[in-house]
Amino acid sequence: MDTIKQLIEKQGQDWHEYRKTNDERLSKLEKGQGTAELEAKLEKMDEALSKQSELIKELETKGNRPGTTGEDSEYKAGFLQFVRKGDASGIETKAVNTTADADGGYAIPEEIDRNIIQLLRKETPMRLLASSMTVGTEDYKKLINIGGATTGWVDEDDARTGTDNPKLAQVAPFFGEIYANPAATQKSLDDVFFDVEAWINSEVVQAFTEAENAAFTSGNGTKKPKGFLAYTTAATADSARALGTLQHVISGAATAITADGLLDLIYSLKSGYRRNASFTMNGLTVAAARKLKDEQKNYLWQPGLQNGEPDRLCGYGVVENDDMPDVAADALALAFGDFKRGYLIVDRIGVRMLRDPYTNKPYVQFYTTKRVGGGVMDSNAIKIQKIAAA
Repeated sequence: MDTIKQLIEKQGQDWHEYRKTNDERLSKLEKGQGTAELEAKLEKMDEALSKQSELIKELETKGNRPGTTGEDSEYKAGFLQFVRKGDASGIETKAVNTTADADGGYAIPEEIDRNIIQLLRKETPMRLLASSMTVGTEDYKKLINIGGATTGWVDEDDARTGTDNPKLAQVAPFFGEIYANPAATQKSLDDVFFDVEAWINSEVVQAFTEAENAAFTSGNGTKKPKGFLAYTTAATADSARALGTLQHVISGAATAITADGLLDLIYSLKSGYRRNASFTMNGLTVAAARKLKDEQKNYLWQPGLQNGEPDRLCGYGVVENDDMPDVAADALALAFGDFKRGYLIVDRIGVRMLRDPYTNKPYVQFYTTKRVGGGVMDSNAIKIQKIAAA
């Protein structure tokens, strides 16, 4: 924890220097002087600040990683023997109900399965933003109240006439199967010091994280989750848009983000959603946001200077997501909203593994699969910044 504290203090010092350098750049621009040297310096400082943030988050994640609980210990021991030696007898005799269907493979023990899901929640940007749940079937649907209920005013003795009932709509996440196929040599598996469980977690998480986050952000919903950027957007307000259509707000300047555009984006979201709202954008957009000031010349960006605190833009947390588009004409480069209410990630119970020592000798491959879904549940909870065209 001392290391994290030192990094946060260093980040605060570097942010102070960044502001001084950017102020100097802006002053020279106003005087019509060249700024190439300062631009190059800021680019390096941007990169350093981003690396500091990533390192702080990585250390915080490692500190919060779950341990094992001791549940299902016999099956787990048999499974790890299966991974090392290909001997499935310890699985089949102790927990026959966990074997896979005709496609082959075995269910990863609950402990490791749970760790994989929790690590994904920590290390996938969209899992940090969105709500998530685990289900036993893909037949999951959610009812949304889209309004329509009416009321009336009466005196004490007036008759009460009927009012309209609220209207309900049904929404459901889009499911798909994600797979990874990590490999290890048999020699490494035979090594008693080789941590099989940690290897499975790290290899599978790394593969799943990249593919899942891209799907949750912009996936088309075909054999994969549907990302929030794949939904239709319109400039119309909440009361005038169809269910499932997100509102986009123009940035306010051609091919750029602006302070005014960010404020328009923030206040397009109803106050009830703003209480738990966050921004998400990629690293290049973060660099542009760091340079923005309000009318009083105050920076809109504030780095997280406390352990566990996110960087903030206009007072709201920022989650960096590399799968968000760059700032360009007509790009949907930023999103702002209460993603916990707006987007749902659904993990189907069970991660399965098939051991393959034959296809790629001397490597042993482990074909690992998981069913996962995702989709927008409340289209009023997420707003998109659409960059103005040139």
